Amino acid sequence: MALPNIKRIRSTLTLPRATHQGLGLATMAAVILLSSCTLSTDYQRPDVEIPAAYRFDSMAVATTANTVWWQQFGDPVLDDLIASALANNYNVQIAAANVAQAIGIVTQTRSGLFPQVGYTGSGEKVRSPNVGLTAAIPDFPNPQETYQALLSASWELDLWGRIQSLSEATQANMLATEEARRGVILTLVSSVATSYITLRGLDKQLDINQRTLITYGESARLYELQFKYGQTSQMTVAQTQSQYEVAAAQIPQIESQIYQQENVLSVLLGRNPGPIPRGKPIAQLLSPIVPAELPSELLERRPDLVQAEQLLIAANAQIGAAKALYFPTISLTGAFGSASSSLSDLFKGSTKAWNYAGQVVGPIFTFGAVSGQVAQAEASQQAALASYKLAVQSAFADVDNALVVNLKIGEQLAAQQRLVAALADYERLAKLQYDAGYVPYSTVLQAQQTLFPAELTLAALRASALNSSADIYKAMGGGWIDEADKLVGKPTPAVEDAGGMPPLF
Repeated sequence: MALPNIKRIRSTLTLPRATHQGLGLATMAAVILLSSCTLSTDYQRPDVEIPAAYRFDSMAVATTANTVWWQQFGDPVLDDLIASALANNYNVQIAAANVAQAIGIVTQTRSGLFPQVGYTGSGEKVRSPNVGLTAAIPDFPNPQETYQALLSASWELDLWGRIQSLSEATQANMLATEEARRGVILTLVSSVATSYITLRGLDKQLDINQRTLITYGESARLYELQFKYGQTSQMTVAQTQSQYEVAAAQIPQIESQIYQQENVLSVLLGRNPGPIPRGKPIAQLLSPIVPAELPSELLERRPDLVQAEQLLIAANAQIGAAKALYFPTISLTGAFGSASSSLSDLFKGSTKAWNYAGQVVGPIFTFGAVSGQVAQAEASQQAALASYKLAVQSAFADVDNALVVNLKIGEQLAAQQRLVAALADYERLAKLQYDAGYVPYSTVLQAQQTLFPAELTLAALRASALNSSADIYKAMGGGWIDEADKLVGKPTPAVEDAGGMPPLF
């Protein structure tokens, strides 16, 4: 997808066949162009220290990074939401438009490698005052008419590779923009998946809260009856009522979070705020397999790393373009057509007109204008190099963080499940002992007050564990972005076309 090498271009400027000198000038221009050079140094990927393995590698991995990983959750509703987001999300559309704009910049910049051919047509009628020289000359035409029609051509010979370097820079920037678009797709898929899972986790918490509220309400009514007939104390009634109100106060808070999460998903889907369809409950969602990947593969798979490298390539090419300003610019211009004082005679043989010229423009004393641009380009390249190395290190940290979070949340989830099972058993036994008169109601209250938040924490941990799997795929990138790209609503302009022959217009 590289731009055509200037040494392989076989474009020529057609000038009027008026003299042998004209042919010689055109031939010389072609020879000079074919032997042109570039002052940019060949890009080589910088050496970066790559770890041999991730610090927290999972024991259960599979080569699944290129699969449609979100389908492993086993929820068709989630699959439909992701497909809808890819087709309608505005950030994806903005990123695609940015790529189209970058392709246009590449085409515009590359046009300087080729002759620019145009046309000029003009007509003029002028009447001069009939005094002085105009009056003294017999039969002086007044008014005067002038008509002209010309084909023109101009060509800057890219001897020092300035235009070629600029073309390489714009193409690298275009490829960086394309990787930014792929990064938007990566983030969008992960965001929809994690937002949906978080929503289902909140749904589970609301369900737990509502069931607990019903249980607490039944207990409060029961103990109110017992107090009415003198079978329990007023303190017990107050305790059960306070417990009921604590659970009731949690419901509006969770409902608010659910509405906010639905709005987050609506924006990701490119819709106005509204309800989101639900599929399987969170307990039935499956956890995707942790993908197997070597750290070195991250350099090729993560869009942000490829983007950072393309920006480095662009900065490297800009140095050559800046250095070329030290040398003269050589341009050829020519025109061929007709000029006449009568429109009817414009294209007769005697009205033919042509011209060709060469121009050399170069610096002598610029007092830092050129050296300043070179210094800027070199400093920009150093900044891009540091940014690339920082992006690589940050990417390795992202993967390690995602892996360790997935591992540790899995351990925490298992422990929380055991805790909820134990607390549920404790509550059941406390109720039995209270009903038999062995323990006060405060024992039952304490068991219930401990079990309720533990169940809510378990629901939140289920969502976090599933989200951590999505975060791993986001951190590792991978070929699955290509699969997601197929679901994007409007196709992105063909990036490959940017390196071909330019259009005529």
